[in-house]
Amino acid sequence: MKNLLIETNLFEGKVNEQENGTVLVSGVLQRSEAENQNGRVYPREILEREVKKYQTLIKERRALGELDHPDSSVINLKNVSHNVREVYWKGNDLMGVVEILPTPSGNILKELLKCNITLGISSRGMGSTENIGGGKVRVGEDFELIGWDFVSNPSTHGAFMSPMNESVMKQIGTDTCGDWCKSQYLMQEIITDLSKTFK
Repeated sequence: MKNLLIETNLFEGKVNEQENGTVLVSGVLQRSEAENQNGRVYPREILEREVKKYQTLIKERRALGELDHPDSSVINLKNVSHNVREVYWKGNDLMGVVEILPTPSGNILKELLKCNITLGISSRGMGSTENIGGGKVRVGEDFELIGWDFVSNPSTHGAFMSPMNESVMKQIGTDTCGDWCKSQYLMQEIITDLSKTFK
């Protein structure tokens, strides 16, 4: 059975604001063949396959992401903050260049980054996992990448962006994540309220 899989890396870097007003950040989006904080391992060949498919969205300028994760596999246009412009491999690290959009959520994201607030970049996808022992699970062949969102809580060890990032698993519809889910919910409420203010 496929579940919503959310993984997050720390994002650290500088905002590159170009003369035409475009704001770009770059760095590690995700890491293959390494255990993240959720105990998940993403095989390189599966990520390579999904990245190849994702290139179509990049070419069509539809590789959109949100500020904070929704509880859904659908990109919510009213919360879009950025568009992925490029992805490429550097060893087992999947690198990327991300354009921050001048949307309400994008403006919040840009100001947070300019203030050196540490954020995560988090992959969102659907798929199953299999237990490989030692508390680790491997993401299955049926994994489908949806995209990357900027979040407040990270999950991939040692992944940094100049500015870019994967998020700690949130179990949808259960009470198993406790205070983390509460804080994520409160952050989403604050961002939603601020977004309405900037409209």
